[in-house]
Amino acid sequence: MKSPKRLQPLIDDGVIDQVIGQLMSGKEATVYTVRCGTEIRCAKVYKEAAKRSFKKAVLYQEGRKVRNSRRARAMDKGSSYGRKQQEDTWQNAEVDALYLLANAGIRVPKPYGCFDGVLLMELVTDGDGNVAPRLGDVAMDKEQALEDHALVMQYVVMMLCAGIVHGDLSEFNVLVDDYGPVIIDLPQAVNASANNNAQAMLTRDVNNMTTYYGQFAPELLGTKYAEEIWALYEDGALKPNTALSGYFADPEEDSDVDGILNEIKAVLFEEQKRQERLADNEED
Repeated sequence: MKSPKRLQPLIDDGVIDQVIGQLMSGKEATVYTVRCGTEIRCAKVYKEAAKRSFKKAVLYQEGRKVRNSRRARAMDKGSSYGRKQQEDTWQNAEVDALYLLANAGIRVPKPYGCFDGVLLMELVTDGDGNVAPRLGDVAMDKEQALEDHALVMQYVVMMLCAGIVHGDLSEFNVLVDDYGPVIIDLPQAVNASANNNAQAMLTRDVNNMTTYYGQFAPELLGTKYAEEIWALYEDGALKPNTALSGYFADPEEDSDVDGILNEIKAVLFEEQKRQERLADNEED
């Protein structure tokens, strides 16, 4: 195929030898399969901010650190330089998250670097060499659902112990190869300790995954993994190998103001997500 304009510099520099084809195109990026030497990888080309539909980016960028004070001031002022730096920060967040999570033992695509808005990473395939399907396209029996759900919950715990909440985890952001689930799409990953929306995002991530696997194992639908995980995290008792039960009893307190406020925040967050999805559908 004809090489896309955004990939041509990588071809000219010898980073990519050949563009094989387009794998998928979403509202945030377009992904291509490419050949790098003898390996087939994928190149994720981020769309420019003006062309993206990720309107809630500000929620995810809270708490992200910018080492250069000049860049931080420019980002705050919204200058053209600041917008460019903000865009670079957004794109590099996924690369940083991939390296961090891979080192933590979480299954994610292996990153090879980000070059001018193009993320080069491992192409996740099945045993036959075909592109691995998304979880949303996979059916399974009850036993497999319980096993994979437990593994994804462990990944959520490991991410949180590494200081990260995925922020947009669902059956559409998980691939399934012959070895199980692989977590993908991390540009919106948030700093768990610095972002005020982290708990609501983690709750949404966990509930999304539990609801999906619950189609095949209905006993999962009454569990409270999100509450259990966050309570352990706040108490400083969460470890990467923590065994979860899925059950959580609210502390018996005369007045749980913080809990009520968190529930309100979670409801508002979900409603915002719903409204944005409706708006996106209207745009399509």
